[in-house]
Amino acid sequence: MKTRLNSLTCAVALASSAMVAPAISQAAGTITFGEDQYVSVGFGLIGSYNYTEDGFNNGSDDSNDFTLNHGRLYLAGALNKYIKGMLNTEKSGGNDNFQVIDAVGIFQLTPDFSIWAGRFLSPSSRANLAGPFFTSGDGYWADITARYGWNGGVIGRDDGVAVVGLALDQRLNYSFGVFEGKDIFRFSVGTDGSGLEDRSNADDDDLMYAGRLQYSFWDKETGYYGTGNYLGAKDIFTIGVAAREKGDGAASATDVGDYSQWTVDLLLEKQLGAGAASFEAAYFDYDTDDVFLSEQGDAYYASAGFIFKEKVGWGQFMPFVRYQNFDADNDVETKRTDFGVNYIMDGYNASVTAVYKDLEVDGSDDADIFDVSVQLQF
Repeated sequence: MKTRLNSLTCAVALASSAMVAPAISQAAGTITFGEDQYVSVGFGLIGSYNYTEDGFNNGSDDSNDFTLNHGRLYLAGALNKYIKGMLNTEKSGGNDNFQVIDAVGIFQLTPDFSIWAGRFLSPSSRANLAGPFFTSGDGYWADITARYGWNGGVIGRDDGVAVVGLALDQRLNYSFGVFEGKDIFRFSVGTDGSGLEDRSNADDDDLMYAGRLQYSFWDKETGYYGTGNYLGAKDIFTIGVAAREKGDGAASATDVGDYSQWTVDLLLEKQLGAGAASFEAAYFDYDTDDVFLSEQGDAYYASAGFIFKEKVGWGQFMPFVRYQNFDADNDVETKRTDFGVNYIMDGYNASVTAVYKDLEVDGSDDADIFDVSVQLQF
């Protein structure tokens, strides 16, 4: 049995273009040059202290670590109301090298229709489009179930082109695109011959096709890079479906198969007298043509929370519970249950979270994890 205490996590993120990110966070520094001309600059970081019982290299002593988990730089701008773009970088993995995560030109042909080209989040699940900083205030990412978000591309990003738009009085949000899709199993099985993945063995160099549709029955959701929770700011009842497919997308040293994935997700939030209740759920189906059974199977998650309207000191309390399950076709089931409470001081700009996580993986010891985190956005 292992116990980990993550006592400090500072998360800073920036989103700065129309139809890009939720309006809850206004973090950015912007310089305007004229009508519809601007440049915005931001930065982000996640730093943590980790205590893990029996986590040292010898397997019997505890570990204590300070880590810069993420360090990001953010740039965005517009030449006019039709041509926009953004460039975001990320500290790469366990070293201090930076890599480009977003580098996209956005051609806003009408207020409700745009073309995106470059590297960006491909159409996918709500969890992937919201990411860790816009879910419930605590840096949470559904990494067990929404596997493309942490596993595929560059932190869920891909090189390609997509159309993004709104229809039916801005209640229908749609996006469709074609992408490289070469790093679908970036961390789980390796890429480019570094692990089980072997692209040289594929018969064709097919593109990956991805799309998403979502419909808002109550308040509208008009952004592309979205959010997983509005923290009591809106009444939301939105259902979304997404899918992606790549021929010969799963290739090992001995076998080649097609990759496909589809998901359906729901976000429900309702303002009540004492605050706002929220419920989110999603189901995922992954298919690798039996090439990688560890990445093939069914997954689902569900979360519920309640943010109290009345402030206590600087902010509002938001208790929550979450559950994730991935039942892979290699007969390994992964489950995690989270019980926690957010202290929301300024939406996604400033929050503190305490959470207990119970992780169960078939064939491994259970892990009890305790996290205390701080999220900031500037």
